[in-house]
Amino acid sequence: MRNWLKELRLQKKLTHSEVAQKANIERSYYTMIEQGNRNPSVTVAKAIAKAIGFDWTIFFENQCNETKQTKNAI
Repeated sequence: MRNWLKELRLQKKLTHSEVAQKANIERSYYTMIEQGNRNPSVTVAKAIAKAIGFDWTIFFENQCNETKQTKNAI
C-alpha cells in the first residue's frame, strides 16, 4: 500500500473520485494505484501528482526502494 499517497490525498481533503477526476482516470484505477496493486505509467503518475500536488517521480523512487528491500530480504 502506498501510505504516503493516501496521506497526501487526505491532507488535501480529496476523495478517490476527486483525484481520479482531476487526473482524468477511472476511480477504480486510482484506488488500485493507491493500494499498491497497480503501478502508474509516467503520464498517469504526472497527472495524479498534479492533481494532489507533489513530485511525480516519488512513484518510481519508492518503487525502486521497495524492490531493493524485497530482494535484500530474500
